[in-house]
Amino acid sequence: MDSKELAQYLENTDGITKPWLLVQLRLQKLKERRDSISSVTYEQELADICQDLMNLGEWWQGIEDEVF
Repeated sequence: MDSKELAQYLENTDGITKPWLLVQLRLQKLKERRDSISSVTYEQELADICQDLMNLGEWWQGIEDEVF
């Protein structure tokens, strides 16, 4: 699934409100750009995405049935 298909899926399933799915979209877009950017830029953007994922923490605890 490419980033356009993933974005459309997120819109159609209200996934845009789920931050972990937005992280997946960012990863897919980065993957698609990998050949056109430097390795330093790729590593910086990957680290940024990783940090954003870690910043999500364990926000789902107690509401697992609602969000998963």
